[in-house]
Amino acid sequence: MKFWATAQNFNYFVAAAVVNSMWRMTMTSWTCLLVEDADPAELVDIYSWIYISGLVAAFFAPLAGVLIHIFTLVPTMRALFLLSFVLMTVKFYLLNLYSTETQRGLVRMKESVNQNLFTLVKEYEGVLKQILKTPATLYTIGIMLIITTCSTINNTFWSIIVTQKILIPAQDIAIYPFVRSGIMLVFFFVVMPRIRNLNFKKPMLLGFLAFILSQVILISVPEKSYFLLLGSTFLEACAMATVNPLMDRMIVLTIDEKERARIMALLYVIVIVFTSPFGWIGGLLSELNRILPFVLNIVLFTLGGILTFKAAGYAARKARQDDFLSS
Repeated sequence: MKFWATAQNFNYFVAAAVVNSMWRMTMTSWTCLLVEDADPAELVDIYSWIYISGLVAAFFAPLAGVLIHIFTLVPTMRALFLLSFVLMTVKFYLLNLYSTETQRGLVRMKESVNQNLFTLVKEYEGVLKQILKTPATLYTIGIMLIITTCSTINNTFWSIIVTQKILIPAQDIAIYPFVRSGIMLVFFFVVMPRIRNLNFKKPMLLGFLAFILSQVILISVPEKSYFLLLGSTFLEACAMATVNPLMDRMIVLTIDEKERARIMALLYVIVIVFTSPFGWIGGLLSELNRILPFVLNIVLFTLGGILTFKAAGYAARKARQDDFLSS
């Protein structure tokens, strides 16, 4: 953040991007710290509050526009990056001061105390084999890939289809992300408490269905139809609020707790590798027709529903098998 705040040329931005990419390491450790000692029944609530915190922060986004209008773009962005630098530094300090190592973390530290870095890296080969032999984890990876890919397409091409096909003026589209955040916030407080203890199958299938309907409406919206675009935004917000916390819960519950850190690290690498080309693919599709990236989303969300159905079937069979062996 400090590099970005003091940037004088392109090289500063490259250096900042390289340093900023290190957040992937802290993301894995932060997730393990968050969930390893948590009650599995509370995971949906935990992730819901994380999303709620992010949504509350999003409501401050319009303030940036006001500051840019007053101070112009460059000074405002420098100040915001410096503020981010201060806040993140405070976060690191407080997290280190008040958090304690998880029980699994303590065990892992004892196991690896006499191992060098190269030995630890070599062990990832066995972890990868473990992932490939675990159907539940493979289903989860598939759903992660779909959600991440579709989010990339939406974040990149939504404003393009809205301004160039639906012909909503650029100054009016800012209201829709704001509405989306508000709908998700209400959904987390009103609906999620009622579905948090349900099996993941029905809520996630309904979430993927809402995703599909939101995309169908989006590519069908006539020119300057604010109301129908709002309907698409409403369905997308409900779907995101349903699927994302349940997917995060699946990630935690379907991986071996003894290897959680390394498995999660590999999962994020797999997601990055396989989803990165879709920004380029979406760009090619958008050049042909503005609706095609969202047709791809519809196909992927349909596949997500199929994977959810198969994952639920596998979980049910596994539960029956465990009950039989324990009886």
